[in-house]
Amino acid sequence: VPGRRGYSGAGAAEFLHRSIVPTMHYQKSLPRLPVPKLEDTIKRYLNAQKPLLNDDQFRKTEELARAFEKGVGRELHEQLVAQDNQNKHTSYITGPWFDMYLKAREPVVLNFNAFMSFNPDPKSEYNNQLIRATNMTVSAVRFMKTFRAGYLEPEIFHLNPEKSDTELFKKIIRFVPSSISWFGAYMVNAYPLDMSQYFRLFNSTRLPKLNKDELYTDEKAKHLLVLRNGNFYVFDVIDRDGNMLKPSEIQAHLKYILSDNSPAPAFPLGYLTSENRDTWALLRKNLLENGNEEALQKVDSAMFCLSLDDFPVKDFAHLSHTMLHGDAANRWYDKSFNLIITKDGTAGINFEHSWGDGVAVLRFQNEVFKDSIETPAISPQSQPASVDSSRAVQKLDFKLNDALKAGITKAKQKFNASVESLSLNVIQFQEGGKEVLKQKKVSPDAVAQLAFQMAFLRQYDQTVATYESCSTAAFKHGRTETIRPASVHTKKCSEAFVKELSKHSTEELQNLIVECSKYHSRLTKEAAMGQGFDRHLFSLRYLASSKGLALPEFYQDQAYARLNHNIISTSTLVSPAVQLGGFGPVVSDGFGLGYQVQDDWIGCTVSAYPARNGKEFLECVHKSLEDIFNVLKGKKISS
Repeated sequence: VPGRRGYSGAGAAEFLHRSIVPTMHYQKSLPRLPVPKLEDTIKRYLNAQKPLLNDDQFRKTEELARAFEKGVGRELHEQLVAQDNQNKHTSYITGPWFDMYLKAREPVVLNFNAFMSFNPDPKSEYNNQLIRATNMTVSAVRFMKTFRAGYLEPEIFHLNPEKSDTELFKKIIRFVPSSISWFGAYMVNAYPLDMSQYFRLFNSTRLPKLNKDELYTDEKAKHLLVLRNGNFYVFDVIDRDGNMLKPSEIQAHLKYILSDNSPAPAFPLGYLTSENRDTWALLRKNLLENGNEEALQKVDSAMFCLSLDDFPVKDFAHLSHTMLHGDAANRWYDKSFNLIITKDGTAGINFEHSWGDGVAVLRFQNEVFKDSIETPAISPQSQPASVDSSRAVQKLDFKLNDALKAGITKAKQKFNASVESLSLNVIQFQEGGKEVLKQKKVSPDAVAQLAFQMAFLRQYDQTVATYESCSTAAFKHGRTETIRPASVHTKKCSEAFVKELSKHSTEELQNLIVECSKYHSRLTKEAAMGQGFDRHLFSLRYLASSKGLALPEFYQDQAYARLNHNIISTSTLVSPAVQLGGFGPVVSDGFGLGYQVQDDWIGCTVSAYPARNGKEFLECVHKSLEDIFNVLKGKKISS
């Protein structure tokens, strides 16, 4: 609708849409993330420990937990609550969580950065590298402009969309003052979500510093960073008046970069962002002292990083490798995100995790996908503008001394070795999904998680610490909470399917699945309401160490360490824009498991190092899903 969108003189829409409710309308009145009661936290902690320990181990862990609850834990908890009451503008997890990410010294790539790949454009002729890069860049700039103008629709979780996701509701709520607007939405069963992370999507970078990194944002910068073949290019995408460059000009500049035949640099700078953070901090200091300040400033302040790869994607595994790590020469992993587009127009996002969580990135991805498909700025017939791109596009030049060259060479060796040892496998279970499961009245997420437990038991004959992330964005400055999917229920059910099939009737097996589903749904609801135990215990531990206290005995328990050594680390998302998502294992003997339960299929992407066999694990997952679906349909199954 031309009237709804702001058109510049160039005729290209400057905004995605113009929400009549301002973007940040609800932010002020969002409820605060609750600090759970200590006794609830201890109870939930022990429930999560139960399936992982034998009776003797559990007794010891329970004793330590009870002593903590009565003693030092109680004192720490009271201090945390007092501190939280004095910081009403934020949440109790914000400080500790940023610290946890920014103080981590491991490389961000494979350890923290995650990826989500875009579905292809339904119009195949638009899946061309230049066309898609232009259209997605334009849509990304539109998103940024829409967000900054306050026109982006607020992010809301609608439990009853018929009532709350309507023009009428929006017309009313926009007149309700920000200080109470959240209650208005709550009355119609709608939950506005925290949007405090969104500003870090653009012009932002994680800067390496000794001991603790820094997040840097420069909203005044108007340029885009483009990487191709290890070379760095920048050009403005916003003019002096704050208007977006004409899409035909962006197309011309990208075409110029894609046809530049400069050789790849002998020492590609991108590798440095894959290094240990302290090592990289020292090398960055050297870069700055060696006359690269201006060039680095351009990299750090760029709107985002567009990485153009010179090869097509072969299959899902190759796609996952490309988006999760790719060639470090052609990435800047410290950027809030890299938009990656390969030779055949396959697109994805690799994002740095300290500044924000999947929800913000996913909203960005959904909007960019929808906009670039429904209102593409250019078509396959479009001609690039006749502008002098050689003047508009600046190729960055870095001055490197011997120490920097040696640093890059070493970073490259380490990066290649890490990537070499990482396996990625993908499956799509085609025999059913959300629809069937909802008919059978079981939670689709619970079934996926149960299949992972069953698979691990089949493959390794044990139940291990498992992590599922859950967003707490329904609260002011919420981040994530952990769902602990491994329970006494999943253990019992998995053992029945894997080890004692002959002893159980189909009906008994169905009942076991339903039990797992009920319990998992309860855990999910608790986590989303800020009623998990992981963040609370994490914050108490953080508080103890920040006060210089000795580490309480509770935290020295081997069982505590084992529960936080997450062998199965999982994360799920479902979106019309996303084909698949994934991340690296969080421990060397673990699996990193991204999954999505679609209407009629289930997809999984698993990463692993040599200590684990991801391909075999996914075969076991497939078998488990088959068994669960068959049992739910009342069929007899065989081991």
